[in-house]
Amino acid sequence: MARIAVGVEYDGSAYAGWQAQPAVASIQAVTERALSRIADAPVALVCAGRTDAGVHASGQVAHFDTAAERSVRSWVLGANSELPADVSLGWAQPVPDHFHARYSAEARTYRYLILNRGARAALYAQRAAWVHRPLDVERMEEAARVLVGEHDFSAFRAAECQAKSPIRRLEKLSVVRCGDWLTIEATANAFLHHMVRNIAGLLIRVGRGDAAPAWAREVLEGRDRTLGGPTAPAAGLYLVRVRYPAVFALPVPPLQEVSSPDRL
Repeated sequence: MARIAVGVEYDGSAYAGWQAQPAVASIQAVTERALSRIADAPVALVCAGRTDAGVHASGQVAHFDTAAERSVRSWVLGANSELPADVSLGWAQPVPDHFHARYSAEARTYRYLILNRGARAALYAQRAAWVHRPLDVERMEEAARVLVGEHDFSAFRAAECQAKSPIRRLEKLSVVRCGDWLTIEATANAFLHHMVRNIAGLLIRVGRGDAAPAWAREVLEGRDRTLGGPTAPAAGLYLVRVRYPAVFALPVPPLQEVSSPDRL
């Protein structure tokens, strides 16, 4: 048996999330089906991060075990010929048996994309959040700095979160504007369920002037989800990079300045 890692990108608008579920479309199910046809045998995928319904990815990583002998080119081109247009493999690479897409990861990076203008977008309705009131990036950055570091992020986890510990190490949390577009970028060793969307909701509220930047510390130290801001819509969230030890030599997707969803 060989272990193969793959890079997966997708527009999650039409899917109930990554994880396969009965009677609904999922990224895992359609990708496993495509790879199984190329392998001529069932394939089971393990991913780096289970994205929710409506969430997108340009840098998802998954692995599978197979007895089929195929070239890297065959895995990628073959699977893409079987996948729907909104899901694609970017690369495939053999990895050692001890590689695990989830547990070998050192960090994940998510981006939350906001269109900040008076008129809503037609083309990006399912690929970005829309905030019509002006957002103050400096206020958002001030609030974001409070959250960087290792903390108990209970105030930013969903009620249904199944993580054993709420402690996470947030390496980076930045807010950048490019014209009408704002990007919140978060890198951490791991994320709680809805953690990025809940952070985005808090920062949006601060950016609109509905709360002071210092409110971020109050929410963090309160450890109570009900005291935080609203959960930001799924449409703005993208998994853009998963970092692994260099020994695995996996492709690293570039992170460039975002001026629209097309540059994610």
